[in-house]
Amino acid sequence: MLEARILAELRKIAGNINVATEPQDLVCYSYDATQMEYLPDAIVFPANATEVSAILRLANRERLAVFPRGAGSGFSGGSLPKGGGIVLVTTRMNKILSIDTDNLVAVVEPGVITGDLQDAVEKEGLFYPPDPASLRFSTLGGNVAECAGGPRAVKYGVTKDFVLGLEVVLPTGDIITTGGKTVKGVVGYDLTKLLCGSEGTLGIITRIIVRLLPLPETRKTMLAVFDSIEGAAAAVATIIRGRIIPTTLEFMDHSALKCVESQFSLGISAAAEAVLIIELDGERDVVEKQTARIGQLIRPLGLIDFKPAATAAEAEELWKARRLMSPALKKVNPDKINEDIVVPRSRVPDIIRRIEAIREKYGIPIVNFGHAGDGNIHVNIMIDRSIPGESDKAEEAVREIFQATLDMGGTMSGEHGVGLSKAPYIPLELSPEQIAAMKAIKHALDPNNILNPGKIFPE
Repeated sequence: MLEARILAELRKIAGNINVATEPQDLVCYSYDATQMEYLPDAIVFPANATEVSAILRLANRERLAVFPRGAGSGFSGGSLPKGGGIVLVTTRMNKILSIDTDNLVAVVEPGVITGDLQDAVEKEGLFYPPDPASLRFSTLGGNVAECAGGPRAVKYGVTKDFVLGLEVVLPTGDIITTGGKTVKGVVGYDLTKLLCGSEGTLGIITRIIVRLLPLPETRKTMLAVFDSIEGAAAAVATIIRGRIIPTTLEFMDHSALKCVESQFSLGISAAAEAVLIIELDGERDVVEKQTARIGQLIRPLGLIDFKPAATAAEAEELWKARRLMSPALKKVNPDKINEDIVVPRSRVPDIIRRIEAIREKYGIPIVNFGHAGDGNIHVNIMIDRSIPGESDKAEEAVREIFQATLDMGGTMSGEHGVGLSKAPYIPLELSPEQIAAMKAIKHALDPNNILNPGKIFPE
């Protein structure tokens, strides 16, 4: 519980209506997609960098924890106020400030919804590629803080590849800018890249400059069904070796297909062991030629069915299996642990087989789907936490999955971040020296450890 004098200062900074302490409000900002829950002491909705700066100066003086939050849609507990403190919500800062069609950049505030920026720039014939699954409700500030990815990462990269500059309030309350509107710039350290993916531990983003591209002329979606996961993985490598880089290469393994088909009867062959959803974009004649070429390249790889969409409606129908995954998973078990491991593309079949062995060992349903083009697999461990011992088994399974991923030259997270959920496993991937170097950066910028404490590093 914050002292009355501190609440009075917060209300003076942000306005009475923009500070909340009622129990029902605190509950609304106590959780994210992880199902973990920690109650804050207060919620503040600042309107600009000046107000954010004043809040952080107050927090430093009083040694109060501040937890930055966008839409709260994260899968790692990165915005959760563990230990209590102030949740600083950036959703009032939600303006698209400019779209520069000459220089192909946009300037936005952190509370802008990702999909809203995409819609706005496409009206100008431009394109912002990063497309996390949460794009219709996640904010750009959160995307930058977590370095969000998405299906189009195989061709275009992730959020950090499109961030040119930032306005940031440091934990001490100082306001700085990093980068700028130019594509090139090598004066001093690249603080922009440091802050992308820093999970709100090094500063609070108050303005973002993003790079844009010309909008592709057309898009083509196709569904490829295989009789083995090895065939699907070989298809990914074969397509790329054939000098075709799809916009999207999504996959679902047998466990995912079985889950969706049993509930929604989409007509996918019972012999299917894996599915790829492949999408191309670019000039119309090139895309048509590449679509035909892909069909030729993957036919010898155990292909059961190949369906290119002729219309936007048909494309949406092909995406149906992928879009129905979340509701289908809810029927398996009530609780989900969603991990997002990454392995080299060629090791996708190996890690899937290893996960299947772990599933058998612990007797826990595990459903796999994700971004085959960059080896990013969403591993969904489905449990019922009300059953004694289920959570312990799941934790052991997660550790084994992470270790297997690292043994194959991979990483424990491609786009969800570390937050609270992966922090205990960080020593599996990072050496003590690496952790010490990161902690030194954190201490230099946040000497009192008031900004998003407890995240990333194991306690």
